[in-house]
Amino acid sequence: MTSERPSRIAVGPSLEPAFARAVTSGGGTVCALDECPDALVWTGGHETFPAVLPASVRWVQLPAAGVENWLTEGIIKAHPQVTWSSAAGAYAATVAEHEVMFLLAGVRALPDHLAATSWTPGDFYPRLGTLRGATVGIIGTGGIGRALIPMLAALGAQSLAVTRTGRPVPGAVETFPVERIDELWPLADHFVIAAPATSETERLIGAEELSSMKPTAWLVNVARGNLIDTDALVDALTRGTIAGAGLDVTDPEPLPDGHPLWSLRNAMITPHDSNPPALRVPAYVEHVTENITRFASGLEPLAVIDPRAGY
Repeated sequence: MTSERPSRIAVGPSLEPAFARAVTSGGGTVCALDECPDALVWTGGHETFPAVLPASVRWVQLPAAGVENWLTEGIIKAHPQVTWSSAAGAYAATVAEHEVMFLLAGVRALPDHLAATSWTPGDFYPRLGTLRGATVGIIGTGGIGRALIPMLAALGAQSLAVTRTGRPVPGAVETFPVERIDELWPLADHFVIAAPATSETERLIGAEELSSMKPTAWLVNVARGNLIDTDALVDALTRGTIAGAGLDVTDPEPLPDGHPLWSLRNAMITPHDSNPPALRVPAYVEHVTENITRFASGLEPLAVIDPRAGY
């Protein structure tokens, strides 16, 4: 139900001009947290989040797509009267581009080319491939996975999707419920992990799953490092069980100096920067503006968090 007055929105831990403009653009008015706001837009981490929220707060917007830390710390569950929303989907296109980069670099043997110090084209021929005509398994088709599907289609690749329920995902050739995920490993040519980090997804991919993949497969992870058994992955990359991996997240993270993954040429590692600040902040501002507009109109915000599901 639409309020007779503009929604009062607090922004924390500090009020930056871009987010003040987002509040007013969305039809709200900026106020301090101690001035009985209707909602709180948070731009910082869970470490600095207030221990107690004013009773007037009905909605909180969080800046992250993954909210496992907020759940682990009990912050969300401590405020059952509040509707919480994440930034899921806000950064989808940016992260999906990173996934495509990893896949293209893998199938075109870019790591080997970058390491070369002489002109020996024939050395690379056995490892050169294409995404055209390939099938990519996407584990987790929220905003990022859905943004990836048309990017792959533009390159001539088709997608197989995995979701919790198996409800058809637009653009995917077939959608598998998570109970049938084992059917996917021998079917797809490459894999992208974009699933949330929950107790059910921890170590989702281990030695058995890796051994079921094609030896030419590239595995990309932009979700959370603990979705892959790192020791099993190192072993698979060393043995050539799969062709390689593109990792924007690792377990442990940060990946320590001297870790075996650093020395493997078929492991491409980026330091969790698939969504860099220069791109993240404008995308989050846009997401905040849309959700304030929805909140001010009495509509449910985008990306509402289900604490039971973990995302």
